[in-house]
Amino acid sequence: MEIHVAAGTARGRTELAAYDAALADANLHNYNLVTVSSVVPAGASVRVVDEAPPLGPPGNRLTVVQARADATPADAHETERAVAGLGWATGPGPGLFYEATGADADVVRRTVEEGLADGRALREWEFTDEETLVAETDTSADAYTAAVVVAAYGESEPVA
Repeated sequence: MEIHVAAGTARGRTELAAYDAALADANLHNYNLVTVSSVVPAGASVRVVDEAPPLGPPGNRLTVVQARADATPADAHETERAVAGLGWATGPGPGLFYEATGADADVVRRTVEEGLADGRALREWEFTDEETLVAETDTSADAYTAAVVVAAYGESEPVA
């Protein structure tokens, strides 16, 4: 199985519209996303892409791990950035994802790295590779903003 990791950012008139547009920026807006916690199946490869390739027909169910940061127009007075980060540690067997959100890219990246370190310490798996992808956008006083990083597991499947 190939897991595609893509990031997106956007603005919208509502929080959900901004999130949908950020998913569109990553080409993952036409699926019913089913979020799972954090384990990379053994044998899966994780690959960063500018945008996800077509993963099946619109409306299908797609398994994902996602980091999602939202900011309201009012937040723009308190914070300048919406930041989402997703990291993964993999090896010859299973691996881990860890997600974090916030307003500072360095803090989000550090939180992801610390979470992965703690997750690795809980398991007796071999980890040989680690990577992090961060998406960030300026907040706006006149629009909702969203940043997402999504790991899409393989192809989508019919909902019913």
